This record gives sequence, C-alpha cells and structure tokens, in this order.
Amino acid sequence: MLDFRTVREASPGAKWRSLFDYHWPAYEQWYLSEGERERPAYLACYNALRRHMPELVDTYRTLCELAGGGDLSARLLSLYRPPAYITGCSQAVLARPSATVLARNYDYPPELCEGTILYSRWNQRRVIAMSDCLWGVLDGMNDAGLTVSLAFGGRKAVGDGFGAPIILRYVLETCDDVPQAAEVLKRVPTHMAYNITVADRSGRYVTAMIAPDRRASIRRVPVATNHQKKIEWYAHALASETLIRERQLSILVDDEDTSEARLISAFASPPLFRHDYGRGLGTIYTAVYRPTEGRVGFRWPGLALELGFDDFPEERITVRYGARGLYTG
Repeated sequence: MLDFRTVREASPGAKWRSLFDYHWPAYEQWYLSEGERERPAYLACYNALRRHMPELVDTYRTLCELAGGGDLSARLLSLYRPPAYITGCSQAVLARPSATVLARNYDYPPELCEGTILYSRWNQRRVIAMSDCLWGVLDGMNDAGLTVSLAFGGRKAVGDGFGAPIILRYVLETCDDVPQAAEVLKRVPTHMAYNITVADRSGRYVTAMIAPDRRASIRRVPVATNHQKKIEWYAHALASETLIRERQLSILVDDEDTSEARLISAFASPPLFRHDYGRGLGTIYTAVYRPTEGRVGFRWPGLALELGFDDFPEERITVRYGARGLYTG
C-alpha cells in the first residue's frame, strides 16, 4: 500500500519539514547502508553542489536548516555520491503539430517510493514534480513548459557525481527549453547511468544518456527504457524486458496514426505496464505530462489524478498493490 499525496508549498516550510520528518528514518538507513565512511563529507558535498549547480545552493541551505541542521541530513540532501539504486521505467514523447505529450511508467518497489507530488516555487519558477530523495525529481514539469523524466540506464558503472533526481530538479529550476536542458545534462556529473528524456511545449525533445564513466550522449530520440545504445548488463536487461518495451514504444511513436490516447493506453497494459513487484520492477504509476497545456496526470488502473499550475488541490490517494501484481485505488 502506498499513499500518494499532492503537496502545495511555494517556499520550503512546515509542509516540507513534515515530509522530511516522515521519510528521514528510511532515508537515513539507506544513506548509511554501505557505512558512513563510504559517503562524502559535508564540505565535499557542499562544494560539489556549489560548483555544478550553484543556483540550488540557497534552496539547499534552507532545506538543511528545516531538516535541523544536522551533518548527515545535509550530506544526504546534496545527493552527491549517494548509494547506488536501480529502477526500471519506460518513457516516450509523442510530438504532434497540435500538442506534445511525455508519458512514462515508473517501475520500482512501492515501499521505497515517497508518493509525494510537490508543487513548489523555489526559484521564481513553478514546478510540479513527483518527488524523490526529499527534493529530487523522478519526473516533472515547470511553468515554462519543460518536462523531464528519468529511467535507469542499465549499466553497473558507479562514479563521482550526483543522483539523477537532483539533476532533474536542477533542470526544472533553471531551464526554459530542451536546448538549455541538454547543456545542463552534458555538464553536470552523474553517479550512475541514466536515460533522461526531456520535452518542451514547442515540440522539441531529446533523450540524454548520462553516465559517470563517459561523456553524455544527447540524441533526438523520443523513447527510452533501461539500456544505453546496447545491452551491457544482460541479467537486468532480461529481467526488465528493456528491449521489448523499447520496441513497443518505438512502434507506437513512429506510427503517424498513434494518438495521445493510444499512447497513454499502451502504458496501462503489458509489456509497458509491469506486475513484477517481487523483484522491484512493478509499475507504481503512470505519469502524463502535457507541456503545451501546462497539465499533468497521474494514473493507476481505474483511477486518475489531473493537475495543473492553476488547479492543484491537496489530497491523498491510497493505492494498494495486490499480491498477484494488480492494484486498486
């Protein structure tokens, strides 16, 4: 069972502090899972953030203060060289003359998902995003009509860089369009391999294949699953069915007759919708971003939540993930 909550708070305050207090015990355990010595010291975290994402430093300081000013929480909140983590995920952009849509399935263990859909205005830009690591982003959109989504890149490489959720937060806080986002994704180092799909309201899109051990590859590709160009981690590729899902999405996007409704419907069925919760690869939610309209939808079987920058009610939805891989609201 997972509670999804919509939270609206322009500047970090009591609501964010409440989320921190609720999630901190689990995050502390995760952050120390490899031993505290494996995590960088506070000064290294702060300097890395100041060097690569200076526009986030003021917000970072505010969040650290709200979290109580502790050393460990400040190190975690930087998301610099965190423990490794692996997701599934499928994502695709359908760009048509009338509108653009980015749709994605997030595949992950439900018990490890925050379930917070956060509406914020931290740096003069409004952002709606599915939160991760307390202020990072799994997928989201800003009021300039820029939308982003992440998928694990299917490689074992781990190195010196940031967790992808904070990089996506940075993109949404500082960029207006796809060209600006591409420059950020080329520049900011990542600690693991990820595929970041970006689209804007003008219909532009790219997928950035980022990794800690090689230069980012920015390609005008509308589809991403869990490998980069070729399969390198065969066991994960087989378990996640990354090639099958990529082929399904590519066929849909390449078909001129594919409508927005048809694409979204495909995310609700296999192979894109996955029931493999036992191995942490089951679908937790479907997100649908419409940058042209400034609207976002979150979907589960038999249940949908529609939100916008001018229509964002605060509510809670409980989703129950069944033992047989099915869930109901």
